[in-house]
Amino acid sequence: MPAGGTDVPHPTIADEAALEEVLSRPDPVLAADLASVPGDILVLGAAGKMGPTLCRQAKRADPARRVIAVARWSEPALRARMESWGIECLAADLLDRAVLAALPDAPNVVFMAAMKFGATGNEPLTWAMNVLLPAMVAERYAASRIVFFSTGNVQRLVPVISGGATEDMAPAPIGDYAASCLGRERVFQHAAATRATACFGIRLNYAIDLRYGVLHDVATKVLAGTPVPLAMGHANVIWQGDANAWTLRALPRADASCPILNVTGPETVSIRWAAQQFGARFGKAPVLEGEEAPDALLSNAGRAFATFGYPTVALTTMMDWVADWVQSGGRSLGKATKFEVRDGKF
Repeated sequence: MPAGGTDVPHPTIADEAALEEVLSRPDPVLAADLASVPGDILVLGAAGKMGPTLCRQAKRADPARRVIAVARWSEPALRARMESWGIECLAADLLDRAVLAALPDAPNVVFMAAMKFGATGNEPLTWAMNVLLPAMVAERYAASRIVFFSTGNVQRLVPVISGGATEDMAPAPIGDYAASCLGRERVFQHAAATRATACFGIRLNYAIDLRYGVLHDVATKVLAGTPVPLAMGHANVIWQGDANAWTLRALPRADASCPILNVTGPETVSIRWAAQQFGARFGKAPVLEGEEAPDALLSNAGRAFATFGYPTVALTTMMDWVADWVQSGGRSLGKATKFEVRDGKF
């Protein structure tokens, strides 16, 4: 299976400090794009899986720029670590209108707050986080550039041989989580159409860190001898550092047309093949469960490649890094992607 990208030289990643350095490493293209949108960068929902390294990447690309991270900060050590990187951290319950109103103005906003896991059984909060809050943010920051995260889950499952859903396909979300994410897109599209707010949507499908992600899920199962489910037999993945860089590079491309791009890697990755590859690296045969369905949650990111170029970290490099990390006992975030879910229930 060919691996896209121009790969970066880095044989192994020894620990979390090294991992976060690699994930947040900016390149000259990012610095140039950010130079065209001066002013503070405000990141809402910054304490999730991607937010810390996105904030650090923005700060490293322009050390003189004020980067403000907003979250509840349930993990105090994370806030302290981000502050050590020169990032200003503010605590806020974003659903509180008074708290949202009191946040500082900023010409550049990255909206990352969302609810996915636990959505099933907690649908009201899911819709509040994924639709009501975006509407509040779009109103509060109507004069800002807003790049917001969405998900490939807004699209239907497509045939594996199709090359993935394109942005031109009509959305067909399955379940409350996916439907509410489509609602998030519609809210920002409405803000762009009615208030000329400059918006840009990132339909992510799936970011890879060494502590979580589809590859981490598969590698962990293979090493433990746990069955790897094959029904959702294929996936797309992208290095989190590339996804973060593209998100920041979307800021100067935000406009009142509210473009929305699929953001993922170029390969249609076979879960069976990935399990076998990890098995070869670990010296043990993977335990496979079930058979591949003819369709899967897949995105075609051709437009993103035309806009931002190809990812810089190749699939096989990600697999080498993940295998080494998992086998050496590297920390897991304990947040399974649930990539195998086919009924939209997260």
